[in-house]
Amino acid sequence: MGVREVTGDEAEFFDRNGWVRLPRLLAVADVAELRERAIRRLAARDRTKTTRVDQAFGQARDIADSDEAFHRLAFSPHLGRAAVRLLGGVAGVRIQVTNLLVKEPGDHGATDYHQDFPWMPMDRSAMLTVWLALVDVSAAMGSLRFVSGSHRYGVLGRSFTRDGDGQLSQHPWLAGLGTSPPLDLAAGDATVHHALTVHGAPANGGDAARLSFTVTYFDADALYTGTPYRQTDGLGLTVNQPFEHARFPVVAHA
Repeated sequence: MGVREVTGDEAEFFDRNGWVRLPRLLAVADVAELRERAIRRLAARDRTKTTRVDQAFGQARDIADSDEAFHRLAFSPHLGRAAVRLLGGVAGVRIQVTNLLVKEPGDHGATDYHQDFPWMPMDRSAMLTVWLALVDVSAAMGSLRFVSGSHRYGVLGRSFTRDGDGQLSQHPWLAGLGTSPPLDLAAGDATVHHALTVHGAPANGGDAARLSFTVTYFDADALYTGTPYRQTDGLGLTVNQPFEHARFPVVAHA
């Protein structure tokens, strides 16, 4: 996969703001193949909306486990090293989850502002998500928005559990930090956000589906806390030990 290197300026921006835009992260030829695979996979997904997340977007989780092209991208040494560089101070990273996401006009609503980390069973928050546009995604189609610098305020609580629990409702002071500008992304562009960065997205107001691939990486030295979590329940992980399991491979070292 043709993944470019992250620049020093991009790493500095991420450290300061908790998010960064990475134009042309993936070669156009590679994006075209992934897009066709994603369209086929998402067409066959379960469309039942049982959670608040389902109301915001559709998904096909763990796509890299069953699709070789997405596996090559998620395990790309260039992408893994980019995660190490952006997180800073970690000896390596493991893959936490891969996902295909779709936000369809007229079907999915806004994604409430939230942090990713409050649900996680890791003992440290060095974690980020690469959000790769598989089609041209205008701001009107619901590209992600980020509360800049919010990653510096620690864990702010869970969202998607009850009405009015979005982070901007729970913590009105976040408005004073400022939100990233509306972002127009070309296919192959990506945004990356820290697991503590408050982020959300408007509903898709365009006339085509917002289609993206995400991969989340976390500190390879993180320890398992035992916090109940669907992805790790029943795997036999040991509390206060690293995530030494085939589902969480180390993909890059510093």
